[in-house]
Amino acid sequence: MTLAGNIVISVGLFGHSGDNEVWENMDEGTLTKTKEMLDDMHKRKIDMADEIYVINAGGYIGSSTKSEIEYAKASGKVVRYLETME
Repeated sequence: MTLAGNIVISVGLFGHSGDNEVWENMDEGTLTKTKEMLDDMHKRKIDMADEIYVINAGGYIGSSTKSEIEYAKASGKVVRYLETME
């Protein structure tokens, strides 16, 4: 997408499929606050974007991503998907 001339605002970390060290040693309160902060940051990225591109690897879209998709749609953003079965 970058090579096609688009500015890409990407994910900051992959909490479900890597970057596990982010969550290590966090108590439940800190974990909850961190997830809320990340969810808010993703919505601020959506605010800046013209559209969002959901990478749906393996047919799973979690609750945070579903929330972000609904937020984007409610904000009038185009939502596109890449579906993979990996």
